[in-house]
Amino acid sequence: MARGDRGGGGKSATIGSMGSIGPLEIAGLLLLALLLFGAKRLPEIGRSLGTGMREFKDSISGKTVDQPELPAAPPETTAPVPAPHEHETV
Repeated sequence: MARGDRGGGGKSATIGSMGSIGPLEIAGLLLLALLLFGAKRLPEIGRSLGTGMREFKDSISGKTVDQPELPAAPPETTAPVPAPHEHETV
């Protein structure tokens, strides 16, 4: 028996024998994700995956960006309504 031979005979499964992923398979995976996570959580999951991939890419390339994670809310610019006077005439 050869060193690398497993003794099972027959064909060995390799990655090269797998078919390619087509549009039907991608649609099936998207439908499965929709059923598992629901429509409300999918955008949240995609956003977190995008952020994670961006951080990973930046850490690999050595980029560092000093910016806050969430933008600061602009201050409210509404003026207070003046209180009505007791002796006003119309």
